[in-house]
Amino acid sequence: MHQQKGSIVEAMPDRFEIVRDWLMDLQDRLCAAFEDVDGGARFAEETWTRQEGGGGRSRVLQEGAVFEQAGVGFSDVSGNALPLSASAARPELAGASWRAIGVSLVLHPRNPHVPTTHMNVRHFQAQRMVRDANGERLELVAWWFGGGFDLTPFYPVDEDVLHWHRTAHAIAAAHGGDARYDAHKRWCDEYFFLKHRDETRGVGGLFFDDLNQPDFEDCFAYIRSIGDGFLDAYLPIVNRRKDAPYGDTEREFQLYRRGRYVEFNLVWDRGTLFGLQSGGRTESILMSLPPRVRWEVGYHPAPGSAEARLADYLRPRDWLHELADTTQ
Repeated sequence: MHQQKGSIVEAMPDRFEIVRDWLMDLQDRLCAAFEDVDGGARFAEETWTRQEGGGGRSRVLQEGAVFEQAGVGFSDVSGNALPLSASAARPELAGASWRAIGVSLVLHPRNPHVPTTHMNVRHFQAQRMVRDANGERLELVAWWFGGGFDLTPFYPVDEDVLHWHRTAHAIAAAHGGDARYDAHKRWCDEYFFLKHRDETRGVGGLFFDDLNQPDFEDCFAYIRSIGDGFLDAYLPIVNRRKDAPYGDTEREFQLYRRGRYVEFNLVWDRGTLFGLQSGGRTESILMSLPPRVRWEVGYHPAPGSAEARLADYLRPRDWLHELADTTQ
């Protein structure tokens, strides 16, 4: 996965390797936890390399007892010029060499009462060659962290939504108080929004990008809290709902709503665009898509049905305050 001498990988500061080591360990721990809760399947791993630079480890669990498909990917990729999706809004990065590293997961449970979920933690650096009296050297142009997690239920339960946001609040507030939770919760609502459907992808969570303040150590600590805290947010919901009874109606609704997940990932998601435009491994980029899905033209759930109830959850809401009293 490392490039030859004189490459951008060699030039990056040692702290990048510290992030890399933590991310690889995070992938291991997440996969072990998901195998344990599933109890019926294990992850298969593919290692891959990218021609321009870097590579990764893609792990996919399929046809499990709990997870119909679960993908947990680690990537460490680099290049000599950023794709348009990354440099269009940052002209100062045009022509800079770069390195991006991260862990991303998407879990598609089998039971419609268990929500789909996504989590991502990532780090980025860009450098440019400069000449001075001492010769040529690589100068750091930019660095930042990004990430977060969001929850996409089909049959939402207030207890689960409140638990999810209480955990998110505890993580964010420990690194910036209520202001950080409010900002990154709002960012999540705005980012995971299907404009062509006028609805959110789910009930939100946390999302942020371009985080480089106040310093590297604080930003890295926040990323670690998100990666390490994800299991606390999600697994209690899985354990409460994985054995809930369901039939054909619930299954068909789940497959229909999975279509919205596909629409977001292929139409709006910047991470998908970055991966494809930068020459990433297509199988790894698209492993976030569900294994089974259906579309239906002009579908409307019956008024008053459990399926119709979902619509009220697909808009930005102050979950902590709205649900605190209803779940006691």
